[in-house]
Amino acid sequence: MEATKHKRPKHKGSAKLFSNPILEKLTHTHIAAPLIIFSVISAVLIYFGIVEKGFEVPSMILLFLGGFFFFTFIEYLMHRYLYHLPVTNPKREKFVYTMHGVHHDYPKDKDRLAMPPVLSLILATVFFIIYRSVMGDYAFGFLAGFLMGYTAYLGVHYSVHAFKVPNNFLKILWHHHSIHHYREPDKAFGVSSPLWDVIFGTMPRKNPVEQSASH
Repeated sequence: MEATKHKRPKHKGSAKLFSNPILEKLTHTHIAAPLIIFSVISAVLIYFGIVEKGFEVPSMILLFLGGFFFFTFIEYLMHRYLYHLPVTNPKREKFVYTMHGVHHDYPKDKDRLAMPPVLSLILATVFFIIYRSVMGDYAFGFLAGFLMGYTAYLGVHYSVHAFKVPNNFLKILWHHHSIHHYREPDKAFGVSSPLWDVIFGTMPRKNPVEQSASH
């Protein structure tokens, strides 16, 4: 059973996830908070890598770009396999709905377009521990890029849901994510880029209008 059924979303209002007011408050996040937090952390990591660990700037740039690119892969995997986890029991259904299903029901709820900072900081710490154990001091530059990849993802995701489609090359991101929300929730998992959808075969199917236009 698909974790998020294809149903008509609500473009006004917000769902209540917890009866506890403190927990409920924590599920609402102003987009500026994570953008600022992770931009600052990334800058500190770069500074520490260059000044304290002695990395040359070109090396830090390469590590940064590697981390940034790797985030797009993790983003795709989490969206496809965690956020759209098949619902097999009530507990899993509650987990999936709290993590992501509520976003499909209320895609215009601007306070739920980003993970709460407390949870995202915990995950960032876990990633740092993993990267540091695997790549040593290289983790400073790599994690800086990874976190800025997350920041870029948040910016794209928020913009797609909060602003009109731009009349430039970025409109492909609006169209791609809209298909995931409104037509094919089992396709188009990439938000910041459709690259991994192309690689793993989850690009949206062409509708009849698109098919006729391509011939």
